[in-house]
Amino acid sequence: MNTQRIIDYLSELSSNNNREWYHANKEAYKVANAEFEELLQALILEIGKFDGSILHNQPKELTFKMVRDTRFSHDKSPYNPAFRAHISSKGKLPVPVGYYLMIKPGDQSFLGGGLFADMFKDATAMVRDYISQNGGEWERIIHEPEFERHFTVGGTALKKVPAGYDKEHSQAEYLKFKSWYLEYPFKDEELKDAEAFTAKAAEIFRIMKPFNDYLNRALADFQMPAR
Repeated sequence: MNTQRIIDYLSELSSNNNREWYHANKEAYKVANAEFEELLQALILEIGKFDGSILHNQPKELTFKMVRDTRFSHDKSPYNPAFRAHISSKGKLPVPVGYYLMIKPGDQSFLGGGLFADMFKDATAMVRDYISQNGGEWERIIHEPEFERHFTVGGTALKKVPAGYDKEHSQAEYLKFKSWYLEYPFKDEELKDAEAFTAKAAEIFRIMKPFNDYLNRALADFQMPAR
């Protein structure tokens, strides 16, 4: 596994973010993508040691396209120069939540978890309801010392606790949230040793797992909207 090929390709795409360069360098993309899928397979096996629900996944089914929707963006660059994947019991769907990886040169890469789904109002309501009813468990998870050393819960939030929830609730700040997610950044340099990176990433995901499990209990009855 040569992860440097991933960084090299993405760095070149970042400097030449146009369709002409992209199509002229399709072979370089295929090589880099193959390395990314090999890295994902190694990660699946490592994560599988503490979360067997993800072992059935095939790497190619977990990745996201690089093509950007530029219709409503000031940035008209056609590609996102990043390799991205979400690993969960149901593949790359946002629910159930799982383990997210983004590799983007310039030290913009990160490992993620939790719910990145502001657009799913039903999911937001389910999590708010669950936190309101299980605030003690939430408190224990997010303030576990190992968790606190690595993560701060992020997410877009309302200015006030929404109607229907106790404004004096012990977790009132988190009831304002519309998404609840974690990000753990890593540098390009950390990718150079693929074996060490895989081990470190799996360890970060292991620490993240109780947070994901809590959200997945909240989202047990969630149904993805029909397309």
